[in-house]
Amino acid sequence: MYSSSLADAPAIREPLHAPVAHVVRGGVIEGIHYGSVAVLNPEGRVAFQLGDIEAAFYPRSALKPVQAVAMVRMGLPLDGDLLSLAAASHSGEEIHLAGTRRILELAGVTEDDLRNVPDLPYDPVVRDAWIRDGRLPNRLAQNCSGKHAAMLYTCRLNGWSLEDYLDPGHPLQKGIAEIVEDLTGQRIAQVTVDGCGAPLFSVSLHGLARAAARITTAAPGTPEAKVADAMRDHAEMASGSGRDVAALMRAVPGLLAKDGFEGVQVAALPDGRAIAVKIADGANRARIPVSAAALALAGVDPALLEEFAGEPLLGGGTPVGAIHPVRALDPLPTHS
Repeated sequence: MYSSSLADAPAIREPLHAPVAHVVRGGVIEGIHYGSVAVLNPEGRVAFQLGDIEAAFYPRSALKPVQAVAMVRMGLPLDGDLLSLAAASHSGEEIHLAGTRRILELAGVTEDDLRNVPDLPYDPVVRDAWIRDGRLPNRLAQNCSGKHAAMLYTCRLNGWSLEDYLDPGHPLQKGIAEIVEDLTGQRIAQVTVDGCGAPLFSVSLHGLARAAARITTAAPGTPEAKVADAMRDHAEMASGSGRDVAALMRAVPGLLAKDGFEGVQVAALPDGRAIAVKIADGANRARIPVSAAALALAGVDPALLEEFAGEPLLGGGTPVGAIHPVRALDPLPTHS
């Protein structure tokens, strides 16, 4: 399906994004979201593309399943809900905090060993309750704490230093970079720092979709399959009980899906069909309807995707419009 040799790093350039969604209010287009979309068929070939799927970009947290695979390859013994949490951008619910504490306990470390940035819970309801209780931002509540705890566990198991585990030159991060290149099939274009403090690797949208497909088509028992199974079986741990990405995995049988800040979404099915979406302006409101349309193009039954057509635009509290994927994406039925 895929070549074993690595392609060159994607070009660092201004992406040639295209319109992917219209903001329609009262029958008039009042805004346009630009972006790029890649759809792969079961053979790993590009079945549909819109915009620029080959330029270098940052997948943000959509790369976490790949990072989790890398850690399992390096000996991380987690499975089930805790492995899902290791690949999570969690909502900061108690199940996420408790799970992260369990990983830290298994690693024989504490919250003080985490190097992610202190933050409030990501879920707005949980965050509001946190503030009402007078609680301050901390590292455990930050949405990447499960990944960071798993990184510490991986380091402890391999006898690597803990204090500098986020350094790109650390054995952990060098190992993760190797797996990013392996699964995306291309050299990394650039390395920077993600919002949580971990190294962030720039690949192409095409490469991100390819990595997701390689994870979902891997043989049972492999690190890739373990991560995919954990995330699908415990979707609420990989995101949150009320998150759209968890609902998407529950709605589409066998689907692995992961979102990322700045309007990134990746998803793949067990037969290798995959989609990757980047909304150029980072708007979250366009991410899900565009992704749902891309999944329909990939052959997912549109009836399974109706709830992901996007939230309606309100006027005076009444729906008066919606975010419509452009016609090229064969949009799903949306709110009028």
